[in-house]
Amino acid sequence: MALDRESLCSAEVVRDRIDPDGYDATRYLLSDQGKTFLFEDLNGGRAAGNVYSTREKIAAAMGVEKEDIVAHILGALESPCGTEEVEKPAFKEAPLPSDLTALPIAKYFPEDAGRYISAGVVVSEYGGKRNASYHRMLVRGKDSLGIRLVPRHTFTLYNEAKRDGEDLRIAICIGAPAEVMVAAALSVDFGMDELTVASAMHRKGHGSPLKVAKCANGLVVPADCEYVIEGRITAETAPEGPFVDIAGTYDEVREQPVVKVERIWSKKDPVFQLLLPGGFEHYLLMGVPREPIIYRTVRQAVPRVRNVRLTEGGCCWLNGVVSISKNKEGDGVNAVMAAFTGHTSMKNVIVVDDDIDIFDDREVEWAVATRMQADRIIRIPCAAGSSLDPSACGTTWKVGYDATLPLGADRSPFVRATVPRRN
Repeated sequence: MALDRESLCSAEVVRDRIDPDGYDATRYLLSDQGKTFLFEDLNGGRAAGNVYSTREKIAAAMGVEKEDIVAHILGALESPCGTEEVEKPAFKEAPLPSDLTALPIAKYFPEDAGRYISAGVVVSEYGGKRNASYHRMLVRGKDSLGIRLVPRHTFTLYNEAKRDGEDLRIAICIGAPAEVMVAAALSVDFGMDELTVASAMHRKGHGSPLKVAKCANGLVVPADCEYVIEGRITAETAPEGPFVDIAGTYDEVREQPVVKVERIWSKKDPVFQLLLPGGFEHYLLMGVPREPIIYRTVRQAVPRVRNVRLTEGGCCWLNGVVSISKNKEGDGVNAVMAAFTGHTSMKNVIVVDDDIDIFDDREVEWAVATRMQADRIIRIPCAAGSSLDPSACGTTWKVGYDATLPLGADRSPFVRATVPRRN
């Protein structure tokens, strides 16, 4: 269900009027990033933030355990399934005037270019190819947005449409089901439909495929969204940015395409989803969908992989941990190299044995402190890294830590003392 209404029942409700340009929403969200906040009056509407700001909340919304998220996503990638089209979707319950300035959209930080849609999943289609992906969008006026297009799938469809003298039809989905929000951040082959991956996750977690419906412009989108904004990405461009990116620093200003908004739909009493830039929810929704790709790549090099995690301390983008069970000496090094191949933006990775809980930062650090020496550190110079790393200058150094024990080693000196439980 969109925004997991049951979880909103446990949210901290803020009844004070929130100025959309005053950063009060940001102050609340930063005060406790593990807590969901429900704002009753942000620019006259309801909005929620930190909705999926922990792995536990993402897992609960998808009907799985936290430790099973990677396997859940990977299974859907390997076996996508069809969606179920419905005639009366929830998002069409309350058509709204085409006025973006009247919606509960916030400006997050002082140097942001303005109010931004930060949790919008953009569905587009051209030439028989459908795509769902995230794009930040600057409110430029009542019916105009600036959209940041990185050179990936939406960018490709946009250029194909522009080549043919056409605008690219889009639908911006706000408050989409968790499976859609995860699928939209996956790196899949061009032409693969992310909604079918979301549908496979929904079927496995909830027992039914993802429900979808047609917009007025013909695009098919998730039926259970809080808002759907229909529009066209035009050939017109305008400056977009600054805006805070995942590392918590301001991104630069660029010339980007302008979106012309044509219709706005919503549920009855909708809740607009806020995604705090550079916050935990941003980290997880961007990073968690990369973990199955790392898992699959490492598994090709080391058959027995327990789990993979991109860490919150590394923005769920730059630092990772992989747990394995070694078959032969050298598997730890091979896992390091494979992990970097699976996520080229990662700059630091720690490989540990399968008895280490990779979701516990102290346990991972303990493994590094007690199970390895510095000669097990692998340094890779002059590698292509992430543009989101402020310290990178064109290329980056990558560092891998093989914190696994030697194969066949006596483990007794490396195991924590414990006390048996009472019967």
